[in-house]
Amino acid sequence: MALNTNENHNPTIHKFESMLKTDDVYFFDAEDFEEIIHHYLNIGKVTLGKKAIQIGLQQHPNCMEIKLLQVEVLVFEDQFTLAQDLLDELETIDAHNEEIYIQRANILSKKDDHNGAVNMLRKALILNANEDNFDIYSLMGMEYLFMDNYKKAKECFIKCLDVDDSDYSSLYNVIYCFEFLEDFDGAIVFLNDYLEKNPYCEVAWHQLGKMYDEKNMHKEALSAFDFAIISDDTFLGAYFEKAKILEKMGQLNEAIACYETTIEIEDPTSHAYLRIGKCHEKLGNDELAKYYYYHTVHEDPLLDKGWLAITKFYYRKENYERALHYVNKAINIDGDNPTYWRLNADTFYALGNYAEADFAYKQAVELGNYEFSTWSNWAKTLHHLKDSAAAIQVLLQGLEFYPNHAELIYQLSGLYLTNNQQDLAKEQLTIALQLNPKKSKVFSELYPEFQQVKWIQDTIKRSPKAST
Repeated sequence: MALNTNENHNPTIHKFESMLKTDDVYFFDAEDFEEIIHHYLNIGKVTLGKKAIQIGLQQHPNCMEIKLLQVEVLVFEDQFTLAQDLLDELETIDAHNEEIYIQRANILSKKDDHNGAVNMLRKALILNANEDNFDIYSLMGMEYLFMDNYKKAKECFIKCLDVDDSDYSSLYNVIYCFEFLEDFDGAIVFLNDYLEKNPYCEVAWHQLGKMYDEKNMHKEALSAFDFAIISDDTFLGAYFEKAKILEKMGQLNEAIACYETTIEIEDPTSHAYLRIGKCHEKLGNDELAKYYYYHTVHEDPLLDKGWLAITKFYYRKENYERALHYVNKAINIDGDNPTYWRLNADTFYALGNYAEADFAYKQAVELGNYEFSTWSNWAKTLHHLKDSAAAIQVLLQGLEFYPNHAELIYQLSGLYLTNNQQDLAKEQLTIALQLNPKKSKVFSELYPEFQQVKWIQDTIKRSPKAST
């Protein structure tokens, strides 16, 4: 059975490979060698490409095109000095060949000299002024992307679309630039203009819908996704994005129908199951929600959002034992996920298992979870364990991330009191009242044992906006 029917049906390639197998010598035109070399380079068979270059130069030693392909291979293999020397030689023969400057640009790009690469490509543009400059503008656009110059990159990719408006790679790059520039209005204008000329381009409609979504223009986004689906009724991305918009608009049953369509068109995905589960949970269909959450983690056991969804489902139902079971399964799969450890800690805290909660909060923080509530809950856990000194240190760490967070400072004040550090307690309570007097109830809720302490009552009363 043929492994590559394209090769066997190409007589030039077939003839070349027969020559290699038999050690016979066949003559090929220079154009044939170009075709053979391009073929092997395009399919990643560089060794055969180099062999074709070697034989090609033996038969056509002065062929500029074959030598330029030799340069391309040298650049690919990072043999820049040899490539530069060969380009210098070729430039003395034909200084007006734009491919020489394109290859010089490739070398400079691989050396991270993107400005130099752009300058070389500009020279190639001048030499190629009356021809199709698609490839040059595409390369130049990529160089500008490397330099984070999204405005210039966008202009280059738009020029590519002027040459070939069906080049979706350039279209995606244009929208990518608009997004980085946060010019969603500009993207909408551009896409609407593009769609005037290409009204059945599902990719453009899909991207337009996403831009409308960024602007919270949900009705317009829905219309765009509908047109994408009309243009291609198997376009999964459009169904999925439409479903997400419907979900945002509270049209949950319609969203479920769209997600289910993606499953009908192609093999089910964990993301579709997850979104359907969330919709059912919002509708109060708990059994269906669980059904789809279980399918999510079955379809993709490494999808953290699936495990988080099922854990949070049981946590909200106050079924903490089940929540703990699933978050522990998640930790067994990915023990370096800080969100898993944070959920694990919260669940142990809800179960009153403070020692385990302390360990889990410590793991979450060490792995990079620095949320406000993580510091607050960890300090509460240590307070339950009657380790006020450790709780104080936790809050001081938290305040490095949230230096003016009144709730943490109220919490810290109470812990200083618990630890018999009254002066520090007064200082922190005063700071907290200055930052947010309305949050003083946090202090009384966390430390009811200090409610009747006179200086505390007086300090709070002196703050006129404090809640009563």
